[in-house]
Amino acid sequence: MATVEECEAALADLVSRLDEVDPGKWAEHAVDRTISCHISDLDVSYASRLSKDGVAPFSPTGDPRSAQVRLTIAARDLVDLAADRLSPTKAWATGRLRIEASVLDLLRLRKVL
Repeated sequence: MATVEECEAALADLVSRLDEVDPGKWAEHAVDRTISCHISDLDVSYASRLSKDGVAPFSPTGDPRSAQVRLTIAARDLVDLAADRLSPTKAWATGRLRIEASVLDLLRLRKVL
C-alpha cells in the first residue's frame, strides 16, 4: 500500500501532466467542474477544480461526494497511474478506478486526455 504522501505526490504529478495538454484543446473541451479523488484503502479524499484554465492543485477534503466528477482508486493504483505503469482505461475497465460523472463530462474529459 502506498502512503498518503506518495498519493499526494501522485496527484500533483497528474495535475502537472494535465497542465501539459495543448491549451487550445483543453479550452475547447474542458468545462468548469469540481473533481474529487477518494483513495479507498487510506480513506482520504482530495478535491480540485477543472476549468478552461487547467486543473487546480488537489487539497484534502472531508466531502468527496459533493464534487461533480468523483474518482475512487486504491493508493497503489493511483501511484501506478501517475507513473504510467497503469493506464486510466485499463484501470477503469478492470474496476480499479471508479469514475462517477455525467456522460457528457466523461466524453469531454476523454477528448482532453
